[in-house]
Amino acid sequence: MKKSFFFVTISMGDKMQNDIKIVFMGTPDFACNVLQKLIDDKYDIKLVVSQPDKCIGRKHILTNTPVKQIALDNNIEVFQPEKIKDDYQKIIDVNPDIIITCAYGQIIPEELINLPRLGCINVHASLLPKYRGGAPIHWAKINGDKKTGVTIMYMDKNMDTGDIISSKEISILDCDTTESLFEKLSFLGSKLLVDTLPSIINETNDRIKQDESMASYAYNIKREDEQINFDDFGINIINKIRGLYSWPLANMKIDNIEYKILNAEFVEKKVSNISAVVEVTKNSFGISCKDGIIYITNIKPFGKKAMNIKDFLNGINKDEFINRKVNE
Repeated sequence: MKKSFFFVTISMGDKMQNDIKIVFMGTPDFACNVLQKLIDDKYDIKLVVSQPDKCIGRKHILTNTPVKQIALDNNIEVFQPEKIKDDYQKIIDVNPDIIITCAYGQIIPEELINLPRLGCINVHASLLPKYRGGAPIHWAKINGDKKTGVTIMYMDKNMDTGDIISSKEISILDCDTTESLFEKLSFLGSKLLVDTLPSIINETNDRIKQDESMASYAYNIKREDEQINFDDFGINIINKIRGLYSWPLANMKIDNIEYKILNAEFVEKKVSNISAVVEVTKNSFGISCKDGIIYITNIKPFGKKAMNIKDFLNGINKDEFINRKVNE
C-alpha cells in the first residue's frame, strides 16, 4: 500500500509577516490603501486605531471613519480613543512589534513611539524634510511645486522629524489637484511601505537623518488660507484653486456673498481693473488678476449645491454682474 505525503510550503516572506504583530493607526481615505495593502500582503494586524466617528452630511449621520470601515470589513479589532495621549493602554496590551501610522490625526505619545521593538514608523505624503505637518499635499500644489512624494520614516517626539527610511517621488502635473495627488500618493505610499517593511523587520534598512536646514512646514489649512487674492499672478491663483480642490475649496466674495470655486482656467492678457468681474460668457465668467483673467467654470454659492456657470448665470442679472468687485 502506497503512503501519501502532504507537504505544506510556507514562504519565508509569509512566515516573516505572520510573526510580526502590527498596530495600524490611521483615519481618512488616504490611509485606506496603505491598510488594505498590508491586509492583502498577509501582514498580521492585531489592532487598528482610528479617530472617533463623526456625524456626516446635513442629516448628521454618525459614520465610520474610512480606515475603521476597512478594518471592520476584514474582521480587525478597532480602537477609537477620544484623546490618544490619555488613552492608549489597549495598544500597550497588544505589545506590537511595530506601529505603523498614516494620517492618524493626533500626536502620538512618546511612550507609544518607544514601545515597539521595531519602532513606530509613519507614511508621510511629502519628500521630507520638506512639508512636515498635516497638509503637505495641499501646500505642494498651492506653492506650485513640480514634484512631491512619499516618505517612510521613524517617528520621534517632534512633528515629522524622525529618521528617513525610504522615499519615492512623483511629478506634479499642471492639471493635478489635491484630490488627484491624494489618490496617486496613497497608492505610492502603500507600495513603498510594503517594499520597505522587509528591511525594517530584518533591521537592515537605511536610517537617514533629516537635514534641518532644508525643513519646511505644511500646517493644516486655515479658513483665511481659502480666500483667493485676485491681486496676484494668474498661475498662483490657479494653483491655489487646484490645491484646495476638492476640499476645503478656494473661495471669494462678491456683494458679500461667498462663492466656492471648483474649477477655473487662466488666460494671460493685459487688464486694467484688477479684482473685478470683467467678462461673462456662456459657460464662464472672468475675474481680472495681475496678469490676465481667471475664467471660472464651476462654482458653489453659499448654502447651495455646486453648479456650472451656465446654470449660475441663469439666476442673475448679467449686465449688473459685470464690473462687480471681488472680496470687497
